[in-house]
Amino acid sequence: MTSRELAKIALSGLEDKKAQDIKIIDISEVSVMADYFIIASGSNRNQVQAMADNVEEKLHYEGVNPKQIEGYSTANWILMDFNDIIVHIFNEEDRLFYNLEKIWLDGKLINPEEL
Repeated sequence: MTSRELAKIALSGLEDKKAQDIKIIDISEVSVMADYFIIASGSNRNQVQAMADNVEEKLHYEGVNPKQIEGYSTANWILMDFNDIIVHIFNEEDRLFYNLEKIWLDGKLINPEEL
């Protein structure tokens, strides 16, 4: 399964749980860390955790398990590392503070509909 297909599945998992302001950044040309960053926001702890659960479940169904998940218990910023894609799920306040989109300006922003 390609990293693009994995990103599409993760995107679907986020959209199912009404993720807000989803951004997909192709970082394959600027980093060896992964091919895609997917960044999304939730309005409260329960929603943020539900998004993470749904992404993990959908990718697990496809035989893909996370290398690492961090931040689940506090749900301020959940980082899900699936090797070729890294999913960042934030509460609204922490997303503004860390502003990953600005840090990764060298990457190519992809419209979710184009994935």
